[in-house]
Amino acid sequence: MPQNVTLIATAAMGLESIVAREVRGLGYEDVQVENGRVVFTAPVSAIARTNLWLRTADRVKLLVGKFKAYSFDELFEKTKALPWETFITEEGEFPVTGKSVKSKLYSVPDCQSIVKKAIVERLKQKYGVASILKESGDDFYRVEVAIHKDEALLTLDTSGSGLHKRGYRVGQGEAPLKETLAAALIQITNWHPDQPFVDPFCGSGTIAIEAALIGQNIAPGFNREFASENWGFIEQNHWDQAFEEAEDFAKYDQPLTITGSDISHDMIKIAENNAIEAGLGDLVQWKQMQVKDFRPRQENGYLVSNPPYGERMGERPEVEEMYRDLGVIMRDYPSWSTYILTSHEKFESLYGEKATKKRKLFNGFIKTDYYQYFGKHVK
Repeated sequence: MPQNVTLIATAAMGLESIVAREVRGLGYEDVQVENGRVVFTAPVSAIARTNLWLRTADRVKLLVGKFKAYSFDELFEKTKALPWETFITEEGEFPVTGKSVKSKLYSVPDCQSIVKKAIVERLKQKYGVASILKESGDDFYRVEVAIHKDEALLTLDTSGSGLHKRGYRVGQGEAPLKETLAAALIQITNWHPDQPFVDPFCGSGTIAIEAALIGQNIAPGFNREFASENWGFIEQNHWDQAFEEAEDFAKYDQPLTITGSDISHDMIKIAENNAIEAGLGDLVQWKQMQVKDFRPRQENGYLVSNPPYGERMGERPEVEEMYRDLGVIMRDYPSWSTYILTSHEKFESLYGEKATKKRKLFNGFIKTDYYQYFGKHVK
């Protein structure tokens, strides 16, 4: 069994440095930040811990091999030379997915087929069997071949469903924010659990729920399963210890002042149900309210939100009015910090103030800016 493995935490564009900070925070220092991913070497036990704890990564993949491949023969031979038997059992089911960008081997179906055949040949040799295609599905491994500029990256997906699927979303609105991005929006701020936190455009409640999970240090993967939980080369005690650690580190008695509000009564009901599913009970306060009626009641709070963008022309005037209302209100509360994610290119002029800082992020396929207004904290 391997002592150490190379893992790849995939990340949405613009979030790589946040994912890297999370990886280092778990104690893994051998970290490289690349476009769309964070690569690090760690003990096998890190597969369990990173899947359980990473709030902003999309997936955790195990790197099996990396090499240049200019021909299908080269792809076959170099794939076959990799130690697949270390990870995949004789009865294992291993579908192969693929992608190819700016490479000589541009036919993805052909690449997938060749990688599949090469792994089969390797496992037949190593297990001393005539056939390996009796895949039962008892052990499941998703192989990915990703070729970029003629460099092939072969990985196993340890997560299964994307890590944004925390298991608490029983309902959602039209354009839900991914849980991983919501967590990132919070981690970019300097919010501490003892400070008030508000999302006045809460929708199905994702930002407020993620804030509560962060505030009480609850592992985001605590209520879900992962593809690698039954993999033979990962000892069961690694998973047991990871879940035990998550339970020990949770701060269930940490008091929080978190509020989510929305103009829609239906969305507030959905948010409430999602919070209950997340095990937060009434830890988050939910209110049906228009943003123009919002007034902070405490000092030094944080407003973090993903309001409507006004992408549809009919909605634009209404959305712009909401931005103006919010700007007018927050000017009366200089100790509060405001963080708004939107694709609206005129947000600052509508809000009435230039942001202290801006960060380019993608909400799905939508280019957005994260406008950050730092509060003048009153002691």
